Amino acid sequence: MSVVQPFDKLPIPNSAACLLVGSDEGLQQRLAEALLLEKKSFKISIHLATSLPLPSERDHLRPRIDLIVFMIDIKSKYSLENVEASLAYVDASFFLGKVCFLVTGVGRVNSCSVEISAIWKLGEAYCSPVLFCELELEGIRVATAQRLLRMLQICAGHITGVSALSFGLLMRNSDDN
Repeated sequence: MSVVQPFDKLPIPNSAACLLVGSDEGLQQRLAEALLLEKKSFKISIHLATSLPLPSERDHLRPRIDLIVFMIDIKSKYSLENVEASLAYVDASFFLGKVCFLVTGVGRVNSCSVEISAIWKLGEAYCSPVLFCELELEGIRVATAQRLLRMLQICAGHITGVSALSFGLLMRNSDDN
């Protein structure tokens, strides 16, 4: 079992790879489809995993991962525990702007099993942005896919003069307002 590292492989020109990690495979699949349907100027590959570590026997086939999206279902404590356990298999340098936490199911806060404060603390502890969405709604799923694509484009280095390091700064500055 191996630790996911951001710079262990050379980048592929005009392409980017995203890893979606979460326990709800149906939501992962719908988000992946929304990402693939969006118009983009670069090739994208999306990999799905229910948890980390990834199997090491396929390391040689896996491209360099540019962005890891940890998906947390707000109505499942297991989902949060799964993400917390998976974080141990991510190299620390990934947390320099190449990780985000995507909280799903926020339209159903009355059936919430996960404390929002625990998720905010996770984002703060790992200096990573926390995004909230309702992937069951197509419009929000499309908007979330567009936002993640922009983040992926930045993480892959396709936007001149913009670094993934700015995600942490933007997150802290928006908290101050």
